[in-house]
Amino acid sequence: MVSSSHEALHRIFQQDPGLFARAARHLGVAFPPPVSATELSTDLTETQPLERRVDTLLRMDTEDGSFLLAVESQGRPAPDKPASWAYYLSYVYAKYRVPPVLLVVCADRGTAAWAARQVDIGPRQWPSLTLRPLVLGPDDVPVIDSPDEAARDIPLTVLSAALHRRDPGADAILNALAKALKSVSADDEDTATTFIELTEQGLGTTQAAELWRHLMAVDLSFFQSQTAQQLRAEGQAKGRAEGQAESRVKDLLLLLGHRGIEVSEQDRERIVGCGDPDVLGLWFRNALTATSTAEIFASAGESGTAER
Repeated sequence: MVSSSHEALHRIFQQDPGLFARAARHLGVAFPPPVSATELSTDLTETQPLERRVDTLLRMDTEDGSFLLAVESQGRPAPDKPASWAYYLSYVYAKYRVPPVLLVVCADRGTAAWAARQVDIGPRQWPSLTLRPLVLGPDDVPVIDSPDEAARDIPLTVLSAALHRRDPGADAILNALAKALKSVSADDEDTATTFIELTEQGLGTTQAAELWRHLMAVDLSFFQSQTAQQLRAEGQAKGRAEGQAESRVKDLLLLLGHRGIEVSEQDRERIVGCGDPDVLGLWFRNALTATSTAEIFASAGESGTAER
């Protein structure tokens, strides 16, 4: 199953095709910026039942000519991938008659090193085809930790955050990106939301993703993605649960005092520390007939599970 972080690493080039030329400079390869870019079908299936799809395929038209950019997001080494990539390039060249370039984007350094290998296809004496992908990994895209620098190139900063998501510099990138996106949101909320969601996807399930959620929760007025809606819902539900729990704690302690049941400091801490309204409700019902707190807790058979 394709993950959201996988999607983000190639979709960012759909959002801003010019990002390829800017990012490729860090690889020491100079591509002219596109004057236009056209998104092409990613379906490379032949008439045979075998289906093949490249992640992103763009036709890049520049002042120096045109080329096809095939972008693959690769999460881990896969022995059969070089053959598939060679097929992609051969197929799109035969179909469109435009020179193709393969870009492999990897958030893992080991995978990036594996993907960057030149692969010769054919006998040792005379390889008929050589695969030379361009690879962008964590070491190929700079850490962008300045809000001013982030604002100058938000797509590159989103890519930087995705590729450095497991690195110590991830926090600084996300803080810079959050500040830059707030200024973008004032002028173009839809564009800001797109990059916010791409960042969210690109971070996957890393600790950096939690930081991003908190940064976005600071000002949800410009953040309308699924994360924002989830944060709002979680906050509202947590508030209701906490309010119910506090009310039931007061009712339970009042009932125990009214019935003259002795409550030790340890028992009081247990009651006050319980944040589950259902468990507190069960204890309250038991307290109507119980003669001690030990009896209340002991008779609440399900409460042990619920409380934990």
